[in-house]
Amino acid sequence: MLSVAVMVSGGGTNLQALINALKTGDIKNACIDLVFSDNEAAYALKRAEAENIKKVCVPAKKYNEYEFENLMLKILDENRPDLIVLAGFLSKVPDKVVQSYRGRIINIHPSLIPSFCGKGFYGIKVHEAALKRGVKITGATVHLVDEGIDSGKILMQKTVEVKDDDTPLLLQKRVMEEAEHIILPKVVNMAANGDIRLPIV
Repeated sequence: MLSVAVMVSGGGTNLQALINALKTGDIKNACIDLVFSDNEAAYALKRAEAENIKKVCVPAKKYNEYEFENLMLKILDENRPDLIVLAGFLSKVPDKVVQSYRGRIINIHPSLIPSFCGKGFYGIKVHEAALKRGVKITGATVHLVDEGIDSGKILMQKTVEVKDDDTPLLLQKRVMEEAEHIILPKVVNMAANGDIRLPIV
């Protein structure tokens, strides 16, 4: 059984997609054992509580980088997840954490990397940039996390059509529903069932 830790900062819609996929059997041989947030106000924490999933919050704004890094690593080491999923996690994962869990951290990004990614591209800003550029196709990407920002190996992508009357909010919602909530559970299921090789702990 693959032990999964999900890291969140906001509403937790991708966390909910994973919870739903576990319930329907779209994800097999896995369980979410920990939800970690860097934001006390994250609604995702309420989603975890509703499902009786262990939740831990380390507010990034209350700690310096060194303290935040060490607290995150301590919590992860205590829970020893096989896979860490960044699902709308806005803090950069500290290098020490990446090095300790290399190959076992994945992120969902709301664009087709390498478009609209890297520093400053997160949340609604990604969709604002896509509309400003006038692209006709966007989508979402699941990738491995390394020491960079959105620079790790791409594991899966899914395209979404951009419509003429789209607003950033409309596009964000459609990318979530038509791409993010589909490919993130698929990748977690692949990791749980040997289709993606994770490093041996």
